[in-house]
Amino acid sequence: MYEWNPVLETGHEKIDEQHKQLISALNDINDAWHNGKGSDEIFKTLEFLTKYTIMHFSTEEHLQVKYEYPEYNSHKQLHEDFKKAVKGLTQKLIDKGPCEDLIKEVTTTVIEWLYNHIKSKDFHMAAYIKSKGDTGK
Repeated sequence: MYEWNPVLETGHEKIDEQHKQLISALNDINDAWHNGKGSDEIFKTLEFLTKYTIMHFSTEEHLQVKYEYPEYNSHKQLHEDFKKAVKGLTQKLIDKGPCEDLIKEVTTTVIEWLYNHIKSKDFHMAAYIKSKGDTGK
């Protein structure tokens, strides 16, 4: 189970809440697998995670454009690269069917990317946005 850790808080409430939801969706995938809820539930949860990730990235990118974040282009490219990676993992699950190794690969890849991205990129972005007076409240 993946836990939200306060060291991941960017200080922008909306972004932090969305990050928490992403972690919760990863836990839902693990829960569906480990509790034998079946492929349909796994794919339904994975679809939610994918759509929520796209919505979250859109939120971040909207804020970056609104406040003229200087690293917008590189940050957006990281989001695009990640969406492609998730699409590839999803296709792998569709092609091979859910199994423990693939579920672990999906959740581990996503959580590691998310933790690293929050710490290395989102902290800077959120600090910049907060400096413009937007705390996400």
